[in-house]
Amino acid sequence: MPSDSERKRMAIAKPVAIAKRNNGTNPLSDLSMADLVHEMISRLGEDPSREGLKDTPRRVAKAYDDLTKGYRQDPEALLKSALFTVNYDEMVIVKDIELFSLCEHHLLPFLGKAHIAYIPNGKVIGLSKLPRLVEIFARRFQVQERLTTQIAETIMQVIQPQGVGVVVEARHLCMMMRGVEKQHSAAVTSSMLGCFRDERETREEFLALIRTKNTNGIV
Repeated sequence: MPSDSERKRMAIAKPVAIAKRNNGTNPLSDLSMADLVHEMISRLGEDPSREGLKDTPRRVAKAYDDLTKGYRQDPEALLKSALFTVNYDEMVIVKDIELFSLCEHHLLPFLGKAHIAYIPNGKVIGLSKLPRLVEIFARRFQVQERLTTQIAETIMQVIQPQGVGVVVEARHLCMMMRGVEKQHSAAVTSSMLGCFRDERETREEFLALIRTKNTNGIV
């Protein structure tokens, strides 16, 4: 008689085996997201028809539609909608941008903050677009390393500044709830392009500024 872990493995493998028997077509593709969540709840040993779970498939489907809305948004179009010609060539920083994303390995959340800096080269971005850019890339299945580089590379490509620096700090529930179960560890990633990569002084100024905490409540 198979163990619980073996039954779960067979349940996961079953759709793949069915697809192979049907010349590669997957019968699950005709089901709605809510139907799939209903089936998942059932396979995990719960009763999806009980009071607390009967509306869960619909709610989960709606939640994932929102949590992955970044796939349906254009980051380059966002930045191009708010480009302004300004005679300014000093560092622009927007820091402590809250972010929430889903780790693509376990579909568990990771959350933290992003810090973005760039040095203009004749064009600046409307400041509100930088948090929106972070959200577009965060509202996808992600790894933190790719999220960091996507933010930096998009800014570099669209406005062609002298340089871009991005730092992301986040805590991952896939490390906190499962696996090693470490509650106080955080991942820090960075992407430095242009003068931020080439000039140590510029890079150090950026890193120092994002760690500065004032007591006046502004930053």
